[in-house]
Amino acid sequence: MQSYLDFEKPVADLEAKIVELKSLAANDSAVSIDEEVNRLSARADEALVEIYRKLTPWQKTQVARHPQRPHFSDYVKSLITEWQPLAGDRKFGEDAALQAGFGRFNGEPVAILGQEKGNSTETRLKHNFGMANPEGYRKAVRIMEMADRFSIPVISFVDTAGAYPGIGAEERGQAEAIARSTEKGLELGVANLAIIIGEGGSGGAIAIATANRVLMLENAIYSVISPEAGASILFRDAGRAQDMATAQKITAQDLLGFGVIDAIIPEPAGGAHRHHGAIMDSARAAIAGFLKDFSGKSRLETREHRREKFLAIGTNL
Repeated sequence: MQSYLDFEKPVADLEAKIVELKSLAANDSAVSIDEEVNRLSARADEALVEIYRKLTPWQKTQVARHPQRPHFSDYVKSLITEWQPLAGDRKFGEDAALQAGFGRFNGEPVAILGQEKGNSTETRLKHNFGMANPEGYRKAVRIMEMADRFSIPVISFVDTAGAYPGIGAEERGQAEAIARSTEKGLELGVANLAIIIGEGGSGGAIAIATANRVLMLENAIYSVISPEAGASILFRDAGRAQDMATAQKITAQDLLGFGVIDAIIPEPAGGAHRHHGAIMDSARAAIAGFLKDFSGKSRLETREHRREKFLAIGTNL
């Protein structure tokens, strides 16, 4: 069942009428509804295109958080074969929020990292809503070290509101774990790619996004703090999250202009949550292009490319 966002009400109303007509036709076979259904469907499609053509930063935030948006597990299922997840950081335990392991993309070995939010009450609790503990980031470091040792490229799917801020996480060294993961991404001798597929929240995101190439889905967001938290701090009013989202410049279009990301992966009108197949095809093409571009580069060239990329951020504003 489709879940609608507040600003999608015109589309919801039209599609509800279509469902009602089909229900009437099911009870009375003599009623012909094809022409009316086609007309309403066309109007719904036009409304969807018009709405998504001019989304505000806050509306993009809502789309990025949509519960039906593809998550890490969806990308792995569609794009990666022979997927073998690895568990544990060899220091404290396993963290289900940050998934990591090895598999094959188009037959070639790759290391995979990503936050998994879950898609039901049970799985959201299991994965802590995609908010990783220190052991998750130490697991990421472990997988990156293995990938570096065996010359395997690293692909990250970023989707988190941020690292888990609980007392236990802080006691176990959350900030240090994030810093170590960020450092490891920067020093890899193998190529690494990060794709912001939903939310890219603060250090919890950048810990696995210090990559040679950083891509964002068109309706994803990437920020140092959530709009709600930022509004609470700067405006003393969490209700001004919409204003904060605009002020933060958190959209893919803004961040591409600033040089923070390298490219945008387009989403069809209606967002990734309505077009899983199309998004998987686009992600597959982006990953294939990245691996082709970095094939044959030496470890020194790969590190230097990444170094120059991050040092250049903000220098041309």
